[in-house]
Amino acid sequence: MPPNEIWITIDGQALKVPPGITILEAARLAGVEIPTLCYHPSLTANAVCRLCVVEWRGSRTLVAACAGTVRPNAVILTNSRRVRTARRTILEMLAASVDLSDAPDLQALLAEYGGDPNRFGEDAARRTFDGVKADNPFYVRDYDKCVLCWRCVQVCADDVQHTYALGFNGRGFHTEIATFFDAPMPDTTCVFCGNCVGVCPTGALKGKREYLWGG
Repeated sequence: MPPNEIWITIDGQALKVPPGITILEAARLAGVEIPTLCYHPSLTANAVCRLCVVEWRGSRTLVAACAGTVRPNAVILTNSRRVRTARRTILEMLAASVDLSDAPDLQALLAEYGGDPNRFGEDAARRTFDGVKADNPFYVRDYDKCVLCWRCVQVCADDVQHTYALGFNGRGFHTEIATFFDAPMPDTTCVFCGNCVGVCPTGALKGKREYLWGG
């Protein structure tokens, strides 16, 4: 074995991988798919959604595959009962609190993991905001569909555009993506590059033509 490779085991499959790669990258080398949401290959992994968690033998807690890096002789389970329960709960909470009507990938995962968001009952808190923000000619912001994955903030900031038009407002359950002082988008530093729309996984940010024509 070359000195720059290590042995690990993923779902019973032993394989050699470069040291320092993430569990997600190692799993893909093994042909194992791990679901992701906040992760994007062009952005810094922030491990905020926890949908990609895996079981690392010997670890007390589940580990985010997008950010956790492999070590020699690691034994990782990507589809154990504990992992599936965690993912199902995350998907259920998202579906119960956010409008996922424009997120077919998440809907498919919810079905795959047997999620039932209705189990939280009619009193489950739902994130709702003051309608769709259409304050510019290029795209709309529908925060009822926002899952706070951070992608739009990251792509607008240090990872790509260095514009810093988008950030966070509020705390806890009331956290939302917003502009500084909630200013209309034309009054911010936004250059309307469209990168935020391109990385949004749920339709919370959508091109205005697509929104108007239902695409």
